[in-house]
Amino acid sequence: AVEVFGDQRDLPGLGNHSVSRVAAQRLRRHHAGLRPVGRPTTDRLFFAVLPDEETAAGIHERAERWRREHGLTGRLLRPEHFHVTLHVAEEKADLSLSGAIELLAERASTLAMPAFRVDFDRVLSFRNGAFVLSGDETTIGLQVLHQRLGDALDPTPRPARRFTPHLTLLRDGKHVEEHDVERIGWTAREVVLVHSLIGQTTHRHVARIPLG
Repeated sequence: AVEVFGDQRDLPGLGNHSVSRVAAQRLRRHHAGLRPVGRPTTDRLFFAVLPDEETAAGIHERAERWRREHGLTGRLLRPEHFHVTLHVAEEKADLSLSGAIELLAERASTLAMPAFRVDFDRVLSFRNGAFVLSGDETTIGLQVLHQRLGDALDPTPRPARRFTPHLTLLRDGKHVEEHDVERIGWTAREVVLVHSLIGQTTHRHVARIPLG
C-alpha cells in the first residue's frame, strides 16, 4: 500500500494579475523553461530512491576520503540527504501540498517494478559542480525505474526521457575526471516522494511507494 503523509499549505492567490498576463507567462515558461519572475523557488516535490541508513553512512565515509584525495573543499551532504532523483514533480514558490501529494502518490501507485539492486562504481564531477557517484551497467535498474515511473505519472506517449542515474555527494568548483571506485550499493525496495525546502537543507518524506 502507498503511505502518504505530510503538512499542507494554501496556495497564494493570483492577486491583481489578469488572466491574459498569467496565460502569457505560462506560455513563455513552457517554451523557454523559465521559472516565474520575481518569486524565487522555495519548494520542490521529487521522487527518489534512497540508500538505507547503513549504506548511506558507508557512502559518507568513502566520500570524505575522496574529498581529501581530490582536494575538494565543498561540504558533504548529510547521509540522510543522499538520494537518487528519478523525477521532479513540482517546483515553485510557496508550493501547495493540498491534494498534490495524494494525486502524485496515486499515480505512482500504478508503478509495476520489483525490488532491485542499485550499485555505483564511478565518481566524477558534473559541469554544474556536483561531485557524484555514478555507473553504467550497474545503474540499468534505475534507468528502467525512471522510465516506468515516468509512464505511471504521465502515460502520454513520448520519446524516452534523458536520464543519468547519479547520487550527489557534494558541490565544488574543482573538476574531477571520471574514474572507477570500489562498488557500493543497496537493494531498492521503495520509491519515496520527497518535499524539499530549498535553501533550508530540509527533506520531508511525504509518501512511500513500495516496489515488488
